[in-house]
Amino acid sequence: MRLKNKVAVVTGGNSGIGFGIAEAFKNEGAKGAITGRKQNTIDASIQQLGDSFIGLKGDVTNMKDLDNIFKATFEKFGRIDALVVNAGGVVDGSQMGPITAMEEESYDQYMNLNLKSVYFTVQKALPYLNDGSSIVLIGSSAAHRAAPGMAIYSAAKAAVISLAKGLSLDLLERKIRVNVLSPGTIDTPVFDKLAPEYQVDHVKQLWVNLIPAGRIGQPSDIGKAAVFLASDESSFILGSEILADGGMTNISLMK
Repeated sequence: MRLKNKVAVVTGGNSGIGFGIAEAFKNEGAKGAITGRKQNTIDASIQQLGDSFIGLKGDVTNMKDLDNIFKATFEKFGRIDALVVNAGGVVDGSQMGPITAMEEESYDQYMNLNLKSVYFTVQKALPYLNDGSSIVLIGSSAAHRAAPGMAIYSAAKAAVISLAKGLSLDLLERKIRVNVLSPGTIDTPVFDKLAPEYQVDHVKQLWVNLIPAGRIGQPSDIGKAAVFLASDESSFILGSEILADGGMTNISLMK
């Protein structure tokens, strides 16, 4: 029960990695709020999490929604001890691609979701966060390597890693720690957006072949790492990154 009695907010906690984090937090004694843009997935997730969590509908790229998320959580629980800035990833209806194919609108959408929203989620949370709180930004192993058509996303996530260092410095007086947890390939519904249904298993196997750990990560893997960063066990860690990618970034399988 490493998070017993702590109140947490997990943005994008209604599915995938975010839900895995919220579930791990609940199992360690935390309560709090998850957010998402789709009410049906929020409701389904809350049904699994139980009475210790509330679900709040909101878009993290919308400043008023961010204000409402933290205000509602504080009104319900009276405090916030941990923030996981997880919402991000693929922009619905806007495909990534090489620089020769990207339009300014798509660039702005990806940066708004994966970088700007991270900065302002933290800013909007600050009036409600306790001194000594932990903030966990969700980065990506994509920040450390190039992949076809991923330049914008990778750059945004690299900036998130840098952001954790600067924000930790900004918040030293309040002893609020900011760290980054960077997942690699995780088994989430995002695969359904990236490939036709009949190809999903094949695509997953291609990733397995590249991962030294020999498997795709699960949301629970990221959840356990997030628990550590949110708990007092990581009190001497700030402005740092944990790579949870099965060794893919730092270990080569090339022969």
